[in-house]
Amino acid sequence: MKRLKCFKGMTEGRKMFLTVMIIVIAYSAVFIIFEDYDRQGVNPLDSPLDWHLLWFSLAVALVLGLLLHHYARRVDNRISREQAAKQNDTRREMTQNIAHELKTPVASILGFTETLLDNPDLDAATQRQFIERSHAQAQRLTSLLQDISILNRMDYATDVLDIRLVDLTQLVADIVEETAIPLRNKHMTLENCLPENIKVEGNTSLLYSIFRNLIDNAISYSGEGTSIRMEARNMGDHWQFTFADNGSGVPTQHLERIFERFYRIDKGRSRTMGGTGLGLAIVKNAIQTHGGIITAYNQLHGGLCFHFTLQKKFPKEKK
Repeated sequence: MKRLKCFKGMTEGRKMFLTVMIIVIAYSAVFIIFEDYDRQGVNPLDSPLDWHLLWFSLAVALVLGLLLHHYARRVDNRISREQAAKQNDTRREMTQNIAHELKTPVASILGFTETLLDNPDLDAATQRQFIERSHAQAQRLTSLLQDISILNRMDYATDVLDIRLVDLTQLVADIVEETAIPLRNKHMTLENCLPENIKVEGNTSLLYSIFRNLIDNAISYSGEGTSIRMEARNMGDHWQFTFADNGSGVPTQHLERIFERFYRIDKGRSRTMGGTGLGLAIVKNAIQTHGGIITAYNQLHGGLCFHFTLQKKFPKEKK
């Protein structure tokens, strides 16, 4: 059921206050006008007692309103403090995770470059090896910073996103071409079963991130020789997508946390493969920004499957 428009934008305390006051006033009015349920007609305020009841009800409503208003403010203040504390904890955890993730590539780059500077007589092959390793760590660092930037943009700057009509069929076809080499290197196949002319309103960059991160995640973790399949169904006001592979899936105890930022099932293996730990978090946030939802589950015959939706019209307000 949709929220009442009169409650739109109100705090929880104000909603509670307004709801209770409406109930009290309505009940008082009905009680005074009808007095009991056996009267055949309405003949309100026809005696001094009715007027006394009216003023008494108004006085009670006023006192109750003042008490409720005070309590509503306390409720709003408590909710605000709890939300602020939760946001601070999230930001502190995020900052710690970012610092930890940045430390590894920075330390590697410093170690390789210091070795090169301190040993100018190293043979050319060793020097090239150290330079290549430094370059790989720099690329990982760049990817991490890009992912953090994307998440920050979705968290704090959704109102300035460039929204346009995006052809998802063509966008995914381009991604399939871009990932052809890594797919071939791991002997994997990708079945693109999306129908023609899938178009939604949204941000091209974020929509690209959804499908690119899902494909990259499958390439990295589903295993060699596996296959990926993408499908979509037109559901009227939105598209429903299925993205599945036939790999080993995800252990049940980790399944509910795979969309958390920096969460890794196998930390050592993920870093070795160059993952930032933010790919699926970006997928979830980008889908939510476009008014959709995403779920993940292990298939009975093996492999991981994602179900997600994307609204055809970009939501005016972030949900």
